[in-house]
Amino acid sequence: MKSELRYGVIGVGSMGREHISNIKVMGGAVVTAISDPHQPSIEAALEMVPGAKVFSDHRALLDSGLIDAVVIATPNDTHAEVLKDALATELAVFVEKPLATTVEDLKSILSWDEKRSALTWMGLEYRFMPPVTEAIARAKEGEAGKIHQISIREHREPFYPKVDSWNRFTERTGGTLVEKCCHYFNLMDLVIGEQPIRVFASGGQSVNHLNENYGGRRANMLDNAYVILEYASGARGMLDLCMFGEGSFDKEILTIIGDQGKIESFLPSQVVKASRRDSVGNLDNWASGASRARGSETKIVHNYDVKYMGHHYGASYIEHTKFRDAILNSTAAEVTLLDGVTSVVTGLAAHKSINEGRVVEIKELWG
Repeated sequence: MKSELRYGVIGVGSMGREHISNIKVMGGAVVTAISDPHQPSIEAALEMVPGAKVFSDHRALLDSGLIDAVVIATPNDTHAEVLKDALATELAVFVEKPLATTVEDLKSILSWDEKRSALTWMGLEYRFMPPVTEAIARAKEGEAGKIHQISIREHREPFYPKVDSWNRFTERTGGTLVEKCCHYFNLMDLVIGEQPIRVFASGGQSVNHLNENYGGRRANMLDNAYVILEYASGARGMLDLCMFGEGSFDKEILTIIGDQGKIESFLPSQVVKASRRDSVGNLDNWASGASRARGSETKIVHNYDVKYMGHHYGASYIEHTKFRDAILNSTAAEVTLLDGVTSVVTGLAAHKSINEGRVVEIKELWG
């Protein structure tokens, strides 16, 4: 078992450098190599890890013998190309969300991964945000009873600038409901314990980036949407997204409702709220009009072991420690490429629903 892992990072833009910040402080790891075609990004990364070897081609980095693990944080539409080479090695691989932007690439990636024995980890850090983790654990333990509904509301600011403005275009990102919201679809599946069978969505580009043009092309990322998911069990999920909602205090609210209670997570306040219902047979409260809720609880949830909060409330740090430990202990990935596939397919189905104005069956995309 290695005492210190050597990491390579392919793609050192803003998210790649976020990964470097986590790797640097968690212990048991060092960044030894980086690769990116964008020189300003390379220079910014070298200020963080001045001893890292720079490669102009990611394949040279993979073949260098300088790394034990690789983090892929390149633009969404390049993930498949880089993964084809990375998954052909015996290196531990961590790939940022979304896994890919097309069904064809998703299928190819799964086939490449089937041939390897080394660890492959899908980067979906939202499930590691401490209050979200607690809310999901409590739901899994049956605190709310059988889960029937899960909703996620994100009201936030617009997309941040990226290198060459690649995140302004659906053809490069997969669309807002893939790029931004695959996290949320993964959380819904995790809580309910299955993947959706159909999707209905409504959304548009109403406020953001309307006057942004790049080489004659207008930015075309949606900035608001409602998405409804239906599951075979009868459970339902709902996403409420607004990317011109800067005035929100709690930008992300997860609500899980079962037949016995309700559990909610709030970020950035890092609060979990929970309540229980009275027994179903107690009709006296119904007749009197009294509330049937009981046992309400409000709790701040914070992980004091996190050494770097970053942009995701410490979730990226927690995920990196789990990835590191899985490598060192030869254990399975907690988040798999299949998680990445199902979350992207749901996002693609939601965009198809918006574009065609109809309910979309998941089997239309993924039989």
